[in-house]
Amino acid sequence: MNTVRSAAVMNDDGTGRLERKSVQEYIDETPFWSDGTSAPSSPMTAMQWRIWLLASAGKFFEGMVVFMTGVALPLIVREYGLGAMEKGAVSAATLFGILIGATALGGLADSYGRRRMFIVEMILFIVCLVALIFSPGYIMMVTCLFGMGLALGCDYPTAHMIISESIPSSDRGRLVLSAFAFQAVGALAGTIVGYLILYKEPELQAWRYMYGAAVLPAFLVLIGRFRIPDSGHWLVSKGRIKEAEEALMRLLRREPHYPKVIRIEPPSCDENGDNGGTYSDLFRRRNIRATILASVPWFLQDLGTYGIGIFTPTILGTVLGAESVYARNIADLIRNDLLAAKGAAFIDVLLLVGILAAVLMADKVGRIKLQVVGFIGCAVGLFIASLSMMAGFSSSVSMVLLFSGFMLFSFMTNMGPNAITYLLAGEVFPTCVRGKGAGLAASFAKIGAVTTAFFFPVFLKDFGAGPILAVLVGCSLLGAAITWIFRIETSGVNLEEL
Repeated sequence: MNTVRSAAVMNDDGTGRLERKSVQEYIDETPFWSDGTSAPSSPMTAMQWRIWLLASAGKFFEGMVVFMTGVALPLIVREYGLGAMEKGAVSAATLFGILIGATALGGLADSYGRRRMFIVEMILFIVCLVALIFSPGYIMMVTCLFGMGLALGCDYPTAHMIISESIPSSDRGRLVLSAFAFQAVGALAGTIVGYLILYKEPELQAWRYMYGAAVLPAFLVLIGRFRIPDSGHWLVSKGRIKEAEEALMRLLRREPHYPKVIRIEPPSCDENGDNGGTYSDLFRRRNIRATILASVPWFLQDLGTYGIGIFTPTILGTVLGAESVYARNIADLIRNDLLAAKGAAFIDVLLLVGILAAVLMADKVGRIKLQVVGFIGCAVGLFIASLSMMAGFSSSVSMVLLFSGFMLFSFMTNMGPNAITYLLAGEVFPTCVRGKGAGLAASFAKIGAVTTAFFFPVFLKDFGAGPILAVLVGCSLLGAAITWIFRIETSGVNLEEL
């Protein structure tokens, strides 16, 4: 009994005084050598790695489902006899669900906890996924795709927060972006799975098997999410200090056991006199800079990324020698779909290269510089692509310019704004509104994605590719300017100091 009490009141220096620290100070704390030299960092605990892996899985499923839909879409259109409007609804249903879910559900993580919403979103995803597999008609199918989007939208802020609030500040950038990279891994996996299933089961019902391949992995992830602690940052923001100390002990459990005792310093009240937060707080003077930085560049980035993504596969298909064959029967339809899947898989590999570059450079170069350079690189790539529309170039030169421009755009957007906008949105807001801020930014960005999904083909038909590329060049340069004007550098900075 005396031993336990002694451990509870003794500090590491043996003075008997217990130094209280904040949650992030405990997470960032590093050991010292006997001569007083500080170690550069503490190794990640098993629980921290588990949290990272489970959060990465959410981004994996997003990429898998969205890109798998591209392979499944021709089969769905043929099975249900869909027109252009219905086809557009199928393509945009998941994106629209993400738009709504990021704010409507992601913001609930500020009220009900990161862990609880982390679990709820996966339950919703699995229920909608299973219902989609057995959907008897078009309305049910679109509803299920929308429901899956709601779950994936909730994951945008929740996955980021569950990682960033659980790991050392020095590792936050690369680990959050490493998890985000699983979106590209999922996109590649979804395309490959769709291709393999279609190759083995060349029939209209093959799209149901494609989505069915995700059920078991999603269920295993759900089980794992029940076995993690909640965010100590969030618990403290709610005044639940004792629970935060217990959660932190689980998070930092390692061998040899350190720290042996955790006593958290209660935070002082914010300027509003409480530790709560509402959406209106995001537009007050203390947060408006962060709201603009997190939302507007992400919106501009999604305009370009999703717009270019609509017709890049067609160009790649031409370069790779794929022919556009009218699907006179199911055999032709399957053949065309297999060719499209090959081209999409090639694109997905390029996504990984850019995001891996972001993982390596985000903490060294800095978020703001990387995003600004990325936006400018996107503008250069789109400008090169637009040159291919000018008269006087041979068809081979035009194709080289167009292909080179799109490849540069793809790399730069994933090295810069596509990755960094996601990272910044989960870092620049205070704990009490972090979920709402990150969710709002993701929703605002997806307005750009949904807009281009619906209207880009129309604009392409009415105005041609040249004027559209010129507009997107302007969007990229505007994104760079807004990033720099409203910059908040978060690299290596303690979340509590932001």
